[in-house]
Amino acid sequence: MLTAAVDDRLIAENPCRSSSVRAPKLDPRRIVPWPRERVLAIRSALPEQYRAMVDLAGGCGLRQGEVLGLAVDDVDFIEGVVHVVRQVKLIRNRPVFALPKGGKTRTVPLPESVARSLEQHISEHPPTAVTLPWRAVDGSPVTASVLFHRGQGRPVNRNGFNRAAWYPALDAAGVPRGRESGMHALRHFYASVLLDAGESIKALSQYLGHHDPGFTLRTYTHLMPSSEKRTREAVNRAFADGPDTDDGPTTAQGDEDAGNTQVTPYAA
Repeated sequence: MLTAAVDDRLIAENPCRSSSVRAPKLDPRRIVPWPRERVLAIRSALPEQYRAMVDLAGGCGLRQGEVLGLAVDDVDFIEGVVHVVRQVKLIRNRPVFALPKGGKTRTVPLPESVARSLEQHISEHPPTAVTLPWRAVDGSPVTASVLFHRGQGRPVNRNGFNRAAWYPALDAAGVPRGRESGMHALRHFYASVLLDAGESIKALSQYLGHHDPGFTLRTYTHLMPSSEKRTREAVNRAFADGPDTDDGPTTAQGDEDAGNTQVTPYAA
């Protein structure tokens, strides 16, 4: 804004470009994912009609607004995927439909356990058509049959949900309220599960809807299995398939002395 003001000759210089002023460095915080027991405890403490929200956030990596904006048509049970194409966001506490954060739609895998949870939820709490303006409070109306609602075509207001359902569930599970205890913690849980299983940063970045895999790496690098662990496991697998001798891995030297030039997989 100040640079534009300089270009328009409204001010002579941009004070933010002073060489003596440096932006403060952010204090990096190491994310500590919730254990599985905590996630399940919070899920059990939620009202029954909202429990599948935990499965979508913790099992598919959806943001809270994306969960609230998910329509039944966005879930492909046959292909086993979820199409994340909208969110419910609040503008001056008024709900609107909008694209997911960053304006990026995405497709994420639908685990069978989450699919079963959604099927049960749909059976017991049928989706309802909700009509909201698109992107702005005066935007064009858009209708979607969302999975989570308050009946009579009313969307779930995240502020009301947090006060009436999420915070009491935290209390019941013995989890302190705070900035780190919002539904976003379920995305961290999702990331930790995938990384522990060996999923790549690139794939995780796509599933989370991040703009840059580098951001995903910086956020979750401390959760990745260590190189030492991978090295030990790789060597252990190699030795397990090799010869069972007291001398360790076979070398090429012994075979060469015997006139056999075949090199074993363990030769240097």
